[in-house]
Amino acid sequence: METNVTPATEAENGPASRALERVAEALIFAADEPVTARRIADVFGEVSGEPPPSEAVVEDAVARLNAAYEAAERAFRIHAWGGGFRMATVPSVAPYVNALFHEARRRKLSRSLMETLAVIAYRQPATKPEVDHVRGVASDYALRRLLELGLIDVIGRSDSVGRPLLYGTTRRFLEQFGLHTLGDLPNLREVEELLNDPAFNRERARLLMEKGLTSGGAPGATADSPAEASDD
Repeated sequence: METNVTPATEAENGPASRALERVAEALIFAADEPVTARRIADVFGEVSGEPPPSEAVVEDAVARLNAAYEAAERAFRIHAWGGGFRMATVPSVAPYVNALFHEARRRKLSRSLMETLAVIAYRQPATKPEVDHVRGVASDYALRRLLELGLIDVIGRSDSVGRPLLYGTTRRFLEQFGLHTLGDLPNLREVEELLNDPAFNRERARLLMEKGLTSGGAPGATADSPAEASDD
């Protein structure tokens, strides 16, 4: 008896679909930063001469690639990361990767940089006076260093007296911390548990809450390794 193949199945398994999977895999593998579904679609259309596929079609192709990786027990997957797609190894092989790069591993951010970055990440846009108030110390060096590392940027000026600069996190921040969007930030309770440090006390928690940190994560927010960066 003849088997009827639906148009959806034909599209999913046809030559064009397999070509899109290969292109998406190649672009994500070769890129130094996350590649968006829109960019993959545009490159595919530009080179092939065919109409660019929709972002949903690209996302379906990525999902099929991940299913194939999982079925073959490959050591990597494609993750939604920093606003696009990026390849990363699975957690089970992390000890081996860490051992390979142990000697060349960069130092983690210092506590002062992490504190400053946390305030900006959750409060953004935030001014220096706001950061200083929450931390209880001047943040001049921390802000300058985070700007040099590309983890924060100046995004405007406040309407308050003196019109201080407003700081916000960058796409590099999302990439370094393995986040897709700001909505993936841990909530305040999770931050306290992660820090597990007496210095992060109830008073600082209260100040953070007053400044806009809620248990639901980052206000106005629209995938797994710990972030590391040089801190001289």
